[in-house]
Amino acid sequence: MKLDRVASYPAPIRLATFLVILLLLWLPIAAPINFIVRDRNSVTILTMGLLFVEFLLLLRIWGKKVYRQSHLLKNYGLVSTQQNFLDLLKGLDIGLVFTLGLFAIEGIFGWVIWQNSEQLPRIILEGLISALGVGFAEELVFRGWLLDELQRDYRPNTALWVDAIIFASVHFLKSFNEMIRTLPTFPALLLLGLTLVWAKRGSKGKLGLSIGLHAGLVWGYYIINVGQLVKFFDRVPEWVTGIDKNPLAGVMGLLFLGVLAFWMRKRAKDTESDRIFPK
Repeated sequence: MKLDRVASYPAPIRLATFLVILLLLWLPIAAPINFIVRDRNSVTILTMGLLFVEFLLLLRIWGKKVYRQSHLLKNYGLVSTQQNFLDLLKGLDIGLVFTLGLFAIEGIFGWVIWQNSEQLPRIILEGLISALGVGFAEELVFRGWLLDELQRDYRPNTALWVDAIIFASVHFLKSFNEMIRTLPTFPALLLLGLTLVWAKRGSKGKLGLSIGLHAGLVWGYYIINVGQLVKFFDRVPEWVTGIDKNPLAGVMGLLFLGVLAFWMRKRAKDTESDRIFPK
């Protein structure tokens, strides 16, 4: 297959082509790691790290050979500007405050009780590093590569919903029984996917805010969960506070995400209005 012809293919074919090439590059190296390394956590870290590195390398080839663009990452919104960095910090702060605020309100209602942790400084630092890694990788994949491919073929609203549905579905994949048991998680994941696209559009196509928001939400939950900072009471059903103590799998988490989604959607609309009708 000549890659210069791929640009003329429909979006689903282009996406499938990219993923097949990526898997063909990844599997020959990832498979031996799975047999050589015994520790499962190490296997996951090594194979997923390898997959992302190969994803970045393939993007360079994809940009040059398919779209004749040597700076495809900039087209995705990954630019090293002061404003993009400030947006990242802003998103990090918003995501962290929203997550901690959710548990703070549940504490006021008497649904959880706060506890101390002697290892809190270490957990905060570890959580920040992990969250930034997750936020950067997932936003580059979903709000960078995937959204860009969709927007090349579809209207903005269609691309928005397809991107969010794929994002939610990928994070929701598990055994059938587990999907049924944790079903409330899917609407929250869908809403989060929409929110992160709106965050990017409200930043004129830059990824900083989306990365920051994603990382901030992950960071806050990491601090709470790994630090064991809250203890849940059985005063309300699990579906209110979150199934398996996951705030995304509960009504409270969905409400908080709804506020964040409304904010980001309004911001995106205001940005679009300023573009069409500059002040």
